[in-house]
Amino acid sequence: MSGKFLIFGATGSIGSSLAKQLKNAGISNVHLIARNENEVKDISTNLGFNYSVADVLKDGFVEKIKKDIDEVCGIAYCVGSIDLKPLRMATEQDFNKCMKLNLYSAVDTIKGFQESLKKNKGSVVLFSTVAAQRGFTNHSIIASAKAAVEGLTVSLAAEFAPNIRVNCVAPSLTNSKIAQPMLKNKALAEGIAKAHPLKRLGEGKDSAALAKFLLTEDSSWVTGQIIAVDGGRSKLS
Repeated sequence: MSGKFLIFGATGSIGSSLAKQLKNAGISNVHLIARNENEVKDISTNLGFNYSVADVLKDGFVEKIKKDIDEVCGIAYCVGSIDLKPLRMATEQDFNKCMKLNLYSAVDTIKGFQESLKKNKGSVVLFSTVAAQRGFTNHSIIASAKAAVEGLTVSLAAEFAPNIRVNCVAPSLTNSKIAQPMLKNKALAEGIAKAHPLKRLGEGKDSAALAKFLLTEDSSWVTGQIIAVDGGRSKLS
């Protein structure tokens, strides 16, 4: 397989773990993408991968990345947000920003590299959340956006077959930077952990391990799947 594996959100808990796991597997054709140059540069230096600095909320981010790479064989769009508030406080701007980050920019990314992915029989891995299929209070913004990502996954898997595989990982709450406003409350963090049958929060490596499988040829007969990495919360609790 020629081309690069692109990891969007490479400085996050899942994206950085995915980069490390690919490196440990002897995969060197990886390109990191993040908006924080200092953080992505450190990861790049440690792992020996090239990187691009780009913000998926800004217009033209795909063209900016294309200046740094030629061919693409896989995309892991490890970008997400935790937008929690009751519906009465949610604004149209909240929904628009969340959709832009999680859905619209994922679409722009895939469209931008579609021909290269097709040429290289590539794979796309998107990210949803357990809240897209299981109802949680105050999750209307993020659950709506991620449910759209799940719809995009199955639609594109059908449209792109047999040339490009498209799958989606649906984690529960993961110990990450964006989750720290919630997890810094020890009692709350312990309560959320206990709500999972496996009695702990997720770690970036948990979802990254599945993303690595879906991104590479190990999953060559898997497409159109929404796979939970959620400690059993979506099915057992």
